[in-house]
Amino acid sequence: MNKRLFFGVCLTPFLFACSTSLRHYAPAASPSPSYPSNPAKRQDIVMQAMAMLDRGYTYGGKKLHTGFDCSGLVSFVYKESAGIALQGSAAQMAELAKPIDPTLAHPGDLVFFNTLGSAFSHVGIFIGSGKFIHAANERTGVKTERLNNTYWAKRFEGYRTFFA
Repeated sequence: MNKRLFFGVCLTPFLFACSTSLRHYAPAASPSPSYPSNPAKRQDIVMQAMAMLDRGYTYGGKKLHTGFDCSGLVSFVYKESAGIALQGSAAQMAELAKPIDPTLAHPGDLVFFNTLGSAFSHVGIFIGSGKFIHAANERTGVKTERLNNTYWAKRFEGYRTFFA
């Protein structure tokens, strides 16, 4: 079994255990605002994103075998794991997604950054515990980062979701 996939399968339950509220017994018809809607899809998104670790970066890339840029990675992961078709740039995704308070962010939500001097120029997938996965650059490819890393913290623009 692939090491990345093995570790992803083993670690994901711990990520969700640390990041989700204990109020997960709310009725399905009216979920608590602290509980993420579609938890199974969110978990699938995180698992798929983790399986993409160490994949190559390609500007404009949206395919598994050719590599990804940031929005291409998000589009691929959301489509393959949750059946959610997203297209366009990071800024276009930010326009369509609903802004959420950081206290309501859950694994599978998106994180946005200003890396090019323009709003929402970079996007990643929040995986919980203060971390996100993104297609960083040609040198490093798809990797995890901490949101409190100095570089990312200075450029952070917020969480957004397609699950609210």
